[in-house]
Amino acid sequence: MAGKRLIIQGLGNVGYHAAKFLSEEDGCRVVGVIERDGAVWSDDGLPIEHLKQHLSKTGGVEGFADAEFVADGASVLVRDCDILIPAAMERAIHDGNAGEIRAKLVVEAANGPTTFEADKILRDRGIVVLPDLYVNAGGVVVSYFEWVKNLTHIPFGLMERRHQEASHQVLARSLEAMTGTPFPLETASQFLQGAREIDLVRSGLDDIMRSAYGQIKSVWSTAGIPDLRTAAYSIAIRHCADAYGAIGI
Repeated sequence: MAGKRLIIQGLGNVGYHAAKFLSEEDGCRVVGVIERDGAVWSDDGLPIEHLKQHLSKTGGVEGFADAEFVADGASVLVRDCDILIPAAMERAIHDGNAGEIRAKLVVEAANGPTTFEADKILRDRGIVVLPDLYVNAGGVVVSYFEWVKNLTHIPFGLMERRHQEASHQVLARSLEAMTGTPFPLETASQFLQGAREIDLVRSGLDDIMRSAYGQIKSVWSTAGIPDLRTAAYSIAIRHCADAYGAIGI
């Protein structure tokens, strides 16, 4: 992911966190952000935290320093990038602009940002679309974790965190004894500390999303399945059918 150029439409809750994590943790370069009053562009990459603060103070992206302001924000959707993330509104990609989209991958972080006609155009052009019903599943997954936590009345990690810390301490001391070298300070705190609840939640979310994509990709490779959206719907319908069958309906 490092160095990939991103355009994001919408710096709300979804778009902001997508931009933040992809740039800070994965090394992506957010070159364009589209908002209600227009868009800002920088080939060097936009500082997302500063841009978010500016947006919160002014209500728009116009006037943000060290970036090109584009009054016609929708025109930025078709600028050159590796990944396009529509995270704001429905029907952002339609038959009027789908033929000009230059991204290699469209990640639907909004609900229904691509029309039926545009979806076919993108598919025919070889542009991969990660569908909204998969991309937006993370919130539902974490809500499920919250439900499980409430049922048990026990926070994740409560039972094993101190045991993990003690085990890691023993391992670190053993490595120091064998090598005669102190454990690296820059990694010691991260390694020696037991998993926090947020670490376990993110780990579980990562695992489920990876597993779900694996299923979708596997079905996508099946004859007659043209894209990831069709594959995802196929899996969802099969799950519903299996559930009804299990209860005798």
